[in-house]
Amino acid sequence: MKLASFVAAGRASYGAVRADGIVDLGLRLGSRCPDLRSLLAAEHGLAEARECAALRPDLRQDDVRFLPVIPNPGKIWCIGVNYADHLEETKISRAAHPTVFMRYAQSQVGHGEDMLLPPEAAQFDFEGEVALVIGRGGRRIAPERAWEHVAGYACYNDGSLRDWQFHTTQWGPGKNFAATGAFGPWMTTADEIDAQARPLVLTTRLNGQVVQHADTSLLIFSIPELIAYCSTLLPLDPGDVIVTGTPGGVGMAREPMLFMQPGDVVEVEVSGVGTLRNVVRAEAQA
Repeated sequence: MKLASFVAAGRASYGAVRADGIVDLGLRLGSRCPDLRSLLAAEHGLAEARECAALRPDLRQDDVRFLPVIPNPGKIWCIGVNYADHLEETKISRAAHPTVFMRYAQSQVGHGEDMLLPPEAAQFDFEGEVALVIGRGGRRIAPERAWEHVAGYACYNDGSLRDWQFHTTQWGPGKNFAATGAFGPWMTTADEIDAQARPLVLTTRLNGQVVQHADTSLLIFSIPELIAYCSTLLPLDPGDVIVTGTPGGVGMAREPMLFMQPGDVVEVEVSGVGTLRNVVRAEAQA
């Protein structure tokens, strides 16, 4: 099942995405589960959604404006330098533990929305990644139980302003300008993707050219290790997001460097999920 958040006719909702359209789950389940995050948290929420998903679609995809998959996550955990080839190209030493930084929800846009290059920056880099959406909460989750806590998978573009990222070793400024990250177009539920048995393939394209290609078997810290580590710091809650890291090929590490410019089209594709597509636009000065 593919689940998306969206706006249709001025109303925010969420639904099940099918080839022939979208079943508006907010219309049917919204009194108890007003958004996708609350659906994931509700007892039997996904089971009810599956029943509704078999109904006749209410909307075409062209009728909606996609929002980030989870518009209001409690936490967005991002993992840095988690592929060996990206570690090598950045000349960063391999760490003993995952490199974790946080993004804010306001820094994200949905599928089809413009990613904004702010007037204060010039080095806008692409970072295609696989995102996990947490469905079952927990604290100090053991790696061998971690898969039980994954609700689904989505595409993510951790758009990074390199000329601001290195203002601090914590990277926060370059990762949190408004509308610089993208999250979508939807999440595919874990019952349809066995990421434990079959690695997810990640491909990033800039203006149609492949700039990154890898799969999750190449992660330095695996998905269970990331869930265990993050849940040691804080309890994971339904709707939390873990963005698992970007592979090699980023623009900062190329010769010459390759950064996104206004008018560029950037796509992040994850096998079994779909393709997140955004256009880069220069943000107007106030």
